[in-house]
Amino acid sequence: MEVLKNKTVLLADDDLDVITQLTIQLKNYGMNVIAVESQKEAEEVIEKTKPDIAIIDLMMENLDSGFILSYKMKNKYPEVPVIIITAVTADTGMVFGVDTEEERKWIKADLYLEKGLRPEQLEMEMIRLLKQ
Repeated sequence: MEVLKNKTVLLADDDLDVITQLTIQLKNYGMNVIAVESQKEAEEVIEKTKPDIAIIDLMMENLDSGFILSYKMKNKYPEVPVIIITAVTADTGMVFGVDTEEERKWIKADLYLEKGLRPEQLEMEMIRLLKQ
């Protein structure tokens, strides 16, 4: 958990319950959390601040908000890990991933996770991404 201490995470999700739960979890790891509720707010943060890692919801005001934000983040800060979280598979049955080279070309995220993930899974993945 030392890897996460004092790191800044950008958390973008339009679901206040998710923001509240993840903010508590991330602060328990010793992280600084910048939580926003929209793609627009996240874009403003990206312009002014370089987070150490970003956790972005896929669908906010646009169906592809997470893809757009991930793309913008990687253009400005290519070294910052981006995790896209979503309930889209549960909601629609559509499946996304960043497992193949082709998927990584258009989905600029480092990791794609379904919402409802266990706290220890998110912690483990963030540590892995920040150590790369």
